Amino acid sequence: MKDQIKKFLNEEQDPKAIEKITSKLDDLLMKNEEIGYIGVQKKPAITVFPDSIVLTNKRIIICQPKNLGLSMDFTDYTWDQIEGTFVKENILGSEFSFSTKTDLTVSIDYIPKIQARKIYTFAKEQLDILKNNSSSNVAAPEVLPEEIEDMEAEEVSHFAEIIPTSIPEIITEKESFAESVSNAKESSFAGLSQDELFEKLQNYKKLLDNGLILQGEYDALKKEILSLM
Repeated sequence: MKDQIKKFLNEEQDPKAIEKITSKLDDLLMKNEEIGYIGVQKKPAITVFPDSIVLTNKRIIICQPKNLGLSMDFTDYTWDQIEGTFVKENILGSEFSFSTKTDLTVSIDYIPKIQARKIYTFAKEQLDILKNNSSSNVAAPEVLPEEIEDMEAEEVSHFAEIIPTSIPEIITEKESFAESVSNAKESSFAGLSQDELFEKLQNYKKLLDNGLILQGEYDALKKEILSLM
């Protein structure tokens, strides 16, 4: 057991506290979970059962002895739950705290300054690893087949040849609108009755409300129709 806890005594942690924590953590660690650092409270007065903070490659564990050290409460937070970490150095030790994505703030005070700095550094490293892994898991954009790339260089005799058979309705509506605008410009709505002009104005308003045309396009069409009514 002594050899097991030696690596966690680099910054004058209490050996008895470290031994008690590591013995209890043996049954709590998950598969492939490793302890990276342990910080132990050091209050001005003698504290027989100090609180501790354990950082692993998977989570932060707050250890709080209860019942004169006969039992211990463990509270853990996985790295993907943590939003940020902070260290505040005081005259007597430091306070390490972290915030979660649910706006919860957890802190442990009276951590020796050098231990608090090591905790803060380890936490930042784990959050950076998590961030980089998340970025690398973002799916790359789908590469179009070579046949489609070749088709761009070929002369297409009719636009319908390159439209998929399962074309979305929104594309059909946009094409219908483009055709309507083209016809409107050519005829300037000539020969339409008042009711027909009003109906066209209502149709253009629906296209605007559905985001199929721009406000400027609608205003131009509205102005032209109103001039004929």
